[in-house]
Amino acid sequence: MDKLLLEQKKELVFSYISSKEYRPLKFKELVATLQVPRNEKDDLREVLESLVGEGKITIDVQGKFKVCADNVKVGTFVGNSKGFGFVVIEGEDQDIFVPENSQKGALHNDIVQVKILEGQTGKRREGVIVSIVERKTDEVVGTFAKSKNYGFVITDNQKFNRDIYIPKEFCKGAVTGHKVVVKITDYGSKDKKPEGRIVEILGHINDPGVDIMSIVKGYGLPTEFPGPVMKYIDDIPDEVDPKDISGRTDIRDWPMVTIDGEDAKDLDDAITLTKEGNVYKLGVHIADVSNYVKEDSVLDVEALKRGTSVYLVDRVIPMLPHKLSNGICSLNAGVDRLALSCFMDIDIKGNVIGHKIAETVVRVTRRMSYNSVQKILDGDEAERKEYEPLVGMFELMQELASILRERRRKRGGIDFDFPESKIILDEKGKPIEIKPYERNTATRIIEDFMLVANETVAEDYFWQEIPFVYRTHEAPDEEKIQKLGIFINNFGYTIKVGQDEIHPKEIQKLLDKVEGSAEEALISRLTLRSMKQAKYTVTNDGHFGLSTKYYCHFTSPIRRYPDLQIHRIIKENLRRGISEKRSNHYQRILPDVAAQSSAMERRADEAEREVDKLKKAQYMKQFIGETFEGVISSITTWGMYVELPNTCEGMIKVTNLKDDYYFYDEESYTMVGEHTKKVYKLGQKVRIVVDGVDSLARTVDFILAEDEDTIDTDADHAEAKED
Repeated sequence: MDKLLLEQKKELVFSYISSKEYRPLKFKELVATLQVPRNEKDDLREVLESLVGEGKITIDVQGKFKVCADNVKVGTFVGNSKGFGFVVIEGEDQDIFVPENSQKGALHNDIVQVKILEGQTGKRREGVIVSIVERKTDEVVGTFAKSKNYGFVITDNQKFNRDIYIPKEFCKGAVTGHKVVVKITDYGSKDKKPEGRIVEILGHINDPGVDIMSIVKGYGLPTEFPGPVMKYIDDIPDEVDPKDISGRTDIRDWPMVTIDGEDAKDLDDAITLTKEGNVYKLGVHIADVSNYVKEDSVLDVEALKRGTSVYLVDRVIPMLPHKLSNGICSLNAGVDRLALSCFMDIDIKGNVIGHKIAETVVRVTRRMSYNSVQKILDGDEAERKEYEPLVGMFELMQELASILRERRRKRGGIDFDFPESKIILDEKGKPIEIKPYERNTATRIIEDFMLVANETVAEDYFWQEIPFVYRTHEAPDEEKIQKLGIFINNFGYTIKVGQDEIHPKEIQKLLDKVEGSAEEALISRLTLRSMKQAKYTVTNDGHFGLSTKYYCHFTSPIRRYPDLQIHRIIKENLRRGISEKRSNHYQRILPDVAAQSSAMERRADEAEREVDKLKKAQYMKQFIGETFEGVISSITTWGMYVELPNTCEGMIKVTNLKDDYYFYDEESYTMVGEHTKKVYKLGQKVRIVVDGVDSLARTVDFILAEDEDTIDTDADHAEAKED
């Protein structure tokens, strides 16, 4: 049933069920009452399921449909290893707490209807799950344990807090310690364990590579491309077809470079730059992936399903097959490639005073690395001699990037500069080194150029009123900003909030003020936590973090589907304009593209984060019993997280603070001793001992070093001075 017809039928059915004359009926009774023809029964079922999923109607214990009470909502159940759970309701800031005995057999990620109870016993609203609308998990990954007549699987995802019973005939020869993929055949109930069958054995828990593959499978990340996709790409050439060059702007003789990490293979952006008088002529040239990934082809369907490439410590799971991502679509040096280019004229204040978007054919002069460009800009003689013809362009790039960055800073663009981790593994997948991966001038140049191209394209298509996919970052919630304001007041800082809204410039001013202070890390982290997550939308709602009204993702079509999608729209518009029919087509498909891309981005981020946590935990195992200095990065009711200089993080459980009974003061984000009044603050330096590692849970436990009291912080000195 198409969307329009479904919405019309939902309206009719809901109108009937919510009428005064209606009495709760079962499905068969509804079929008879509404005189639904036999061939339309499935349509009615779809309508009812959709209304239940939206929280408009519910099914009672007798299987009868009725309108939901005002206190019944629909949301996603999030499990917890301690037994309780939460229901996250879209559009609401506060989750609903669900005790263990009120879950009705719901499992992590299920879509549920929750009845919100009156009054609050704790800090959160409390609820009872009344029905499970949709089971969202049909396969899980875990560790197998064998018994005489059966087996069971302890799931890797600790939020999925129930073991799965495996009948003997479905154990597939697995032995204790095997990592397995389980298909759930029975979801169980409040009193009965879920049941399943093993569909794949990944290997033993200690075999090299099995740990990361368990996370890959656990997040449902695809490891192979389907046969029809591989067959489809057989017809894609390895070199540019001369016929494809016809009608394109030929800029193959322009000096042009790609600048990427040393090991990057999917090069989707190249740069040209000159200066005429006071005007910089910047060209950002992006691989024309849409020339090879045709709309609605099996390759396109697979790319949308994946949504994004996933970058794990030891592998890349690409959105597109390597023949495209590392081959014909990659802007490799010295070969002809098709591109979609954004040519920008930029004045000395960083304003884009003119631009043009065109289909081009390019030939990259040199493939550069961030390190090499950095050496050139730092004056390394050998490096400057090696790339002598291009040195002037790199210096010009540094000049323009600095202007663009300053313009962004002045308008309030926020720059959180937390170090990322670089994790180095040996050939068996064992982590041998972890260090912060710092941005340098060269990485910032590319960031600045990609940002200005993305803004320019978004603004152009917004004013053309053409259906498009934007990158949106909403303003933070008023309540979170108020909390942040109260907290930073303790340190003598303020942020201005005007008419229930904060301008990003205020956040940037705050970060500038705290730079170099003892509380910089603390306030920067809390500010970051008050921000919302960016997402893809079909409406141009602006980007708060960048302080711009117009933003999209245009520059990475090899690894992000939204970029590929808007390339198609841009090219169609350049060639023949968007007809009313095609405009309606895009208006119909783009909301799903935006939603799918946002969901797959979140999945990729979570998988990348879990792999990093796993490898960091494995790395810290060798240091059990050793002492380090770190910074308190987070405080919760159950303990304090401490981050070490190498970016590894561990927890000091509140039960391991032996000198007093400590409680978490939510207002001041501190851990306070009840009797001693000793205070631990975010950003405070502490000495810790590595106490233990749980590779399965991907956690590291710390305890305070016995000589911890001898550590002073700048904040301590300031307080002593005031006293």
